[in-house]
Amino acid sequence: MKKTVLHKAIALLGAITMLAGVAACGHSNNADESGNGLKKVTFMLSWAPDTNHIGVYVAKNKGYFKQVGLDVDIVAVAQAGAEQAANNGQADFALSNLTNVGMYTTKGAKIKQVMQVQQKPSAIWCSLASNKAIESPKDFDGKTFATFGSNESDAVIRRMIQTDGGKGTFDKVTVGTSTFQTLSSGKADFGGFYATWEGVQADMYGPKLNCFTEPNYGVPGNADTIGIITSDKTISSNPTLVRKFVQATKKGYEYAYSHPDDAAAILVKEAPDANLKLAFVKKSMKTIVDGQYWGDPAKIKDGSFVFGTNDTKGAQQYFDFLAKEDACTDSHGKTVHTVPVAKNISTDEFLK
Repeated sequence: MKKTVLHKAIALLGAITMLAGVAACGHSNNADESGNGLKKVTFMLSWAPDTNHIGVYVAKNKGYFKQVGLDVDIVAVAQAGAEQAANNGQADFALSNLTNVGMYTTKGAKIKQVMQVQQKPSAIWCSLASNKAIESPKDFDGKTFATFGSNESDAVIRRMIQTDGGKGTFDKVTVGTSTFQTLSSGKADFGGFYATWEGVQADMYGPKLNCFTEPNYGVPGNADTIGIITSDKTISSNPTLVRKFVQATKKGYEYAYSHPDDAAAILVKEAPDANLKLAFVKKSMKTIVDGQYWGDPAKIKDGSFVFGTNDTKGAQQYFDFLAKEDACTDSHGKTVHTVPVAKNISTDEFLK
């Protein structure tokens, strides 16, 4: 699913050198009027359609975008990544997370997160349940990690192993097709997944996994601050557009959180090319709701928590951790210790 701490590296590779001076292509921030008088807006997926994107699909299906005068086109992720597309104007909005925003701004991008959907980590680090040699993260020591090559994921695994009493040393192999296949083939012993998607997949269809979570093994903050991003240019030049999009999207996610089965059916219908199974999407949404991944429903209901609020504290703790572990680099690949400031790369102003 999603970027994963592992998948983040895919979009970053090749995009770093493109950040400066790339001419905008495709849709621009100065959205044209569609034939029905609605303002055309492009939203870019960050990976394949899944329950992280579900609120946008619901908002489109339920007419929430049309109600605020928007005609939203949901498009596949660009090769260089959703963050790059938002930065250079190829997309007006995209799904990402504060960790990715932080990485890209370190390399020169001018983007912000304007709404955070996921409020706690969902990453799980797993071996096949059939691998009896691994009972806890310390057993990752000396084993082979199925990775997409990011310094970030290395730092996370090393911290988890060391917190569990191990040395933090491991071999790596680059994932070719899928982490499931890499583990099943015996080319690696463990890898990264997400509880709300691949974890559901493993439970329903196999292979069974033995998994460990970051907060239980010394990784601070929230690495999975998934939400909606846009460019600084769009925020400054068209704040009304940003507010309309955020408000309608927020309504879509809130509906999905309150009506998970209906939202699951909407996603399956609105993203037919993804060939999603309804039972699987329903279970993914149940996992999100039961785990309160998008926030405490009681606090949302009584108003003590505003749905979509950016977790700058959790993001900053995670940024600081990555810097301490030498996992942050600039556009030249040089290690840097001046970490992003979470409150400077996010805003809650459009939630109100």
